Parts: sequence; C-alpha cells; structure tokens
Amino acid sequence: MSLFASFTTNPTITINLNNQEGRLRKTIRVQGGDPIDLPVYSGNENVSGTVDISVPPGKKIEHQGVRIEMIGQTELYFERGNAAKFTTLVREFESAGTMTQSKTYPFEFSTEKPYESYSGMNVRLRYFIRVTITRNYSNCVKEQEFLVQNYANAATQAVNQDTAQQGIKMEVGIEDCLHIEFEFDKQRYHLQDVILGKIYFLLVRIKIKFMELAVIRREAAGVGPNSYNESENIVKFELMDGAPIKGECVPIRLFLSHLDLTPTYRSVNNVFSVKYYLNLVLVDEEDRRYFKQQEVVFWRRADEQSAVPLEGGQHRGLRMAPDRMVNV
Repeated sequence: MSLFASFTTNPTITINLNNQEGRLRKTIRVQGGDPIDLPVYSGNENVSGTVDISVPPGKKIEHQGVRIEMIGQTELYFERGNAAKFTTLVREFESAGTMTQSKTYPFEFSTEKPYESYSGMNVRLRYFIRVTITRNYSNCVKEQEFLVQNYANAATQAVNQDTAQQGIKMEVGIEDCLHIEFEFDKQRYHLQDVILGKIYFLLVRIKIKFMELAVIRREAAGVGPNSYNESENIVKFELMDGAPIKGECVPIRLFLSHLDLTPTYRSVNNVFSVKYYLNLVLVDEEDRRYFKQQEVVFWRRADEQSAVPLEGGQHRGLRMAPDRMVNV
C-alpha cells in the first residue's frame, strides 16, 4: 500500500521569480486562450528565483531526478506539437532518490536571450522556466513563462536615428485623374515616436469622399508550402472628410506610444518575420477605393528599458483595384 501511495502522491511545485516588485508587466493574447499577464525581462538580464517543492505531510516522493530548464522556442499554430527550440539550459537539482520533506532550490540563468517574445496570428515565440520531477509512471511538471524585450544598444540606436533622418517622399497618381504627393518625416520610428507627414493634392479630377490612414502589421510564418502570410490593421483613422481641391495640403500626426506594436522582425530563427506598413486609402463617391502602401521600420529604443527595474522620391503610377492601389 505504501509503494502505491509513493507513486500516486503528487508534490506541489511553485516557481518564484526574483525582483518582481515594480517590474514591468504586460498582458499578451494567446490564440485560443485567455490573456496572460507576464513579467518583462531584457535580453541580457539574468533570470533568477527559487523553486519550492512541497511534499504532503507523512508522504514521500520517489523520483528519478529533479531538474530545471530555461527554454526559448517558436511555435507555429498550424503545426501543433512541433516547437522549434533555440535556447535550452538545464540544471539538475536532485539525482534519483526519495523526497520525504519539502525543499527550496535557488536558480539563476545568465544566458543572452537573442529574440523578443512575440504572440501573433500564426506564430508564437516564448520563454519559460520548466521544473520536472521525473518519475516511473508520470512526470510532475510546472512551467512559468516570462516575456523578453530587446533594446537597441548605443551603436544600433545611433544608426537608427541617423537613418530616420531620411524621410519618405513619393508622388503617386492615376493618369489625368489624380496626382498626389505624400511625405513622411522618417523611414524608421521607435515605438514611442510620432509619425509626422503631409499629403499634397496636385491634381484632383475625381470626387473624393474621404481619406484614411492605417498602420498594418504583416506577418509571414513558416517555410515553403507550410508558410502563411496574414495582415491585420493595428489602427485606422480618417484624415479628411469631403472632396479636396487642387493645392490642398492635409497634415498627418500619429502617436505610436498607445498602439499595440512590436519592432520590425526579419527572419526570426528562420521561422517568421513581421513588417509594418502605412496604408493610405482614398474612397470616391462611387465607393471605389484607391490606396498605396509604404513600409516603415519600427524599433525599440534603449530608454524604454527604464520601465524595467534592476539592471528623395520617385514618380509612380497607380491603378485602381477593388481593394488596393498598385504600381503600374
């Protein structure tokens, strides 16, 4: 009877992360699940804490070993159970034996975390601590997830700021019908930045009803035949209501700090990329839509880390399509 009890008794595992008071926390959306509130770490910050394993009074736990892991992996929602690990660190707490009383184990992982946490439409990149008590019949496992944000170092930030001074200027139009020129002050924006721009109407021979600007996130996930490309509108707002006249100038001012944005990601772990576009849309009185997209780059500025305690233009033609304006 006591042997049977030793196999069926389950300990309680609690993972306690250090320095949580005042730490930045963020809520993420996970496909098919409830929102999760998680602590945020920088990519070069140590992750430390303690693991409490509680054994019920008068019971014992026979095991084949106790270990802790820090894991970073990407998960494609359309390939369940096929996670790609890019970081795995293992520490052994106990070799095979019998646990008769509760224990506390300290831990610390000091490796660099190369990628940011991300939860998208088809892919998720996550970091977590996993504690495993290995047993003959069934293992006892506990996980604690945390978020990682990587901040630009001084050299990268200087390059981004220098490049940002190069604005975007482009003339677009439909021959003999519409000719507009739009300007944006930068090509690269940090996540607390403000997008400033102007739109000039040089020729207007169609009746425009309104004009709007959207920020679009485009996610590419997977490889080859198992790749998916999807877009979502982060924000959309009306720039103009009513018909413009020749010579009119419409100003643009869009604050980014309140938007749900990430930096631009390119080929993360060879699994996914995330790009952002400014999408300018004009709608005429017959509800035909004309639009033009321009890619912009978002990056995370170093001073955002303060929330974590401790440590020249071309002329392009446009043609109308049911939902988009494209180059000709």
